[in-house]
Amino acid sequence: MKKYNLKQLLTSFFLAAGIAQGAAAAELEGVKMPDTTRLADGGPELVLNGMGLRTRFFFRVYVGALYLTKKTTAANVVINGDGAKRVALRMLRELSAEQFVSALEDGLKNNHSADELVKLDSWIKKLRAMFDEIKTAKAGDVIFIDYLPGTGTRITVNGTIKGVLPGETFNRALLRIWFGENPADSDLKQGMLGG
Repeated sequence: MKKYNLKQLLTSFFLAAGIAQGAAAAELEGVKMPDTTRLADGGPELVLNGMGLRTRFFFRVYVGALYLTKKTTAANVVINGDGAKRVALRMLRELSAEQFVSALEDGLKNNHSADELVKLDSWIKKLRAMFDEIKTAKAGDVIFIDYLPGTGTRITVNGTIKGVLPGETFNRALLRIWFGENPADSDLKQGMLGG
């Protein structure tokens, strides 16, 4: 009969607990997100970095999930990293396009100077036009904000691509909404960073 020392048993226990915890992290507020995803056929596999709940005035607005090529807890790595990434939002309540885009614009204003916002203006207008076509983000809708290196930021709603905003500058600006110094929701930021 093989003997195990206390260190081996504890290592096995914590390894099993870590695996179980990782599996549980793929569900939040009844929303399940896959552990891995790809932004395109043949593209790199992205792993679920973390999930969090966006609340506003005690209302549950959406569950946000962050996917990266490699997990990190550092917000600056998420914002400035060059690899493919996805912010997935699963809506928990209905918002008009105006409410949704206004919230994104508030997040941009809270994390950029007036001069920086002027430089982002054309991208912001294109983003607003995309969501104006949608009119309403309903409970259950899934919005992907994907960064494809060399291409830009692709917006997808319920599996339908709404448009691509070229370059990396605007993607980094958008990521500051969730991971900047003044995030939309600090608990959401912590959750998406795996905390």
